[in-house]
Amino acid sequence: MSGDQLFDTIGATYAATRPADPRIAARIWAALGDARTVVNVGAGTGSYEPSGREVTAVEPSAVMRAQRPAGAAPCVPGVAGRLPFADKSFDAAMAVSTDQHWPDVIAGYREMQRVARRVVTFHFDISRLEREFWLIRDYMPEHARLSAGRPALTERAGAIGGRLEPVPIPWDCRDGNFPSYWRRPDAYLDERVRRPVSVWHRVGRAVEERVVRDLRADLESGRWAERNAELLDLDEIDLGGRLLIA
Repeated sequence: MSGDQLFDTIGATYAATRPADPRIAARIWAALGDARTVVNVGAGTGSYEPSGREVTAVEPSAVMRAQRPAGAAPCVPGVAGRLPFADKSFDAAMAVSTDQHWPDVIAGYREMQRVARRVVTFHFDISRLEREFWLIRDYMPEHARLSAGRPALTERAGAIGGRLEPVPIPWDCRDGNFPSYWRRPDAYLDERVRRPVSVWHRVGRAVEERVVRDLRADLESGRWAERNAELLDLDEIDLGGRLLIA
């Protein structure tokens, strides 16, 4: 299933369940520097688009485009690997939590660099996420197959001469992305939390049902709390969230 087809399926509640977290947004917007014109690639509902700048959004999913609020930046259909703009049309190109759905991620990054003078993205270093995030480590080993054969975040950065900066995830992160509830494990038992997150769809229903069943049992028995007691005093954690800036 292509990225646009996936989000036509799971994206119906995205505007409500995946708002911008203001702390992550502040880091992204600061990295844009003094850019006045910005193209947002894989823009979704536009939750991380900066105000006070001239933004053009690119989004392949009609369901996602339809949820963009009144007054949002203009949005055109398109994909990262074939951006419909001339060279250096923008001061900056941004992308947030989307490149895992691009068929050719390096081609997408090079297209962003072609159409803009600066590239800023926010994504997760999957190797760290799989090592540090209890939901994958203890319950979902199948996650490893989702990134098999995909270039690592360091490779993506190297392809366009970029650098990586860590972005910790706060315990009360508003953006309901996959690891956002790292200190709120009960949330993963809620179908409404899981449904708009692509990971659950990609690992399949059988894996999802097993993970939820096992997690529920560990929460009821107290085993989860015993395993993860050190998390309960943390306000934020490094689960591999990274800014890529080039």
